[in-house]
Amino acid sequence: MTVRRLSAGLVAAALFTPTLAACNASGPGTAGGTPSPTTTVSPSASASGGAPVAGDAKQALLDSTKEISNGNFRFSLVGAGSTAEGQVHQPSQSATMKVSLGGPSSDLAMKLDVIHAKPDSWAKLELTGPTADSLPALKQLNLGKYQHLDQSRIKGNRSLGFDFEKFDPAGSAVLTQGITEVRSTGTGAYAGTIDITKAAEAGSLNAATIAALGTQAKTVPFTAKVDPQGRLSELVLQIPAAGQTTAQEIKMTYSDYGAATAAQKPPADQVVEAPSELYGLFG
Repeated sequence: MTVRRLSAGLVAAALFTPTLAACNASGPGTAGGTPSPTTTVSPSASASGGAPVAGDAKQALLDSTKEISNGNFRFSLVGAGSTAEGQVHQPSQSATMKVSLGGPSSDLAMKLDVIHAKPDSWAKLELTGPTADSLPALKQLNLGKYQHLDQSRIKGNRSLGFDFEKFDPAGSAVLTQGITEVRSTGTGAYAGTIDITKAAEAGSLNAATIAALGTQAKTVPFTAKVDPQGRLSELVLQIPAAGQTTAQEIKMTYSDYGAATAAQKPPADQVVEAPSELYGLFG
């Protein structure tokens, strides 16, 4: 495995990175209701009382992403052999993300801890496995310290950078706009299909994976949940098998809206300047 291949793998499988989501939210209450029949998305208006029609269900999910734009929440993402979790705190212009890719039996496993506190960013990297041991360029990145990042070199980089005008680490607003069929499965719970051909723009999947799905990309099954305030709490995509890629589940969660905290900058004695190899790894 080359450094370049590792970079592509991270973008494709691990770092479901920022895309802007819209504004404010309100919606369904407590869980526990009777599933409604499957319907296709239409502009139908809601009947007074009764179960929501398709148009209402889609609008509820579109509205559920609006609170994300306030930039104060915690999140997690699991899928494609990777996990990521962190928080965004717009009031302090700070964010954190911890990513894990691979495990003890992997040829190359990675743990990445990224801290953003505008105008600075730091990354702490741990690479393990036979590949890391055999490539000096990778081995020397296991510094055990946070590596201070040159902002001019990570601008627009989905792996290391963060745009404080675009808060959503999974691009849920873009994804929900692609809903092609939706039904209520209970109060605050939904299921249906999404056209994920714009998921690369959202940062949730890479373009090659989407292309491999072919026409399947237009009807990917999903489930979603919103909290009692109507804010998105969970979005799960069931990605079908395509080519040499097995079927996979991608799960995104949001929590603690309005209750995230400012990221803590690493202590000065735990910081070194990032070497050029780090930028090459994620370039």
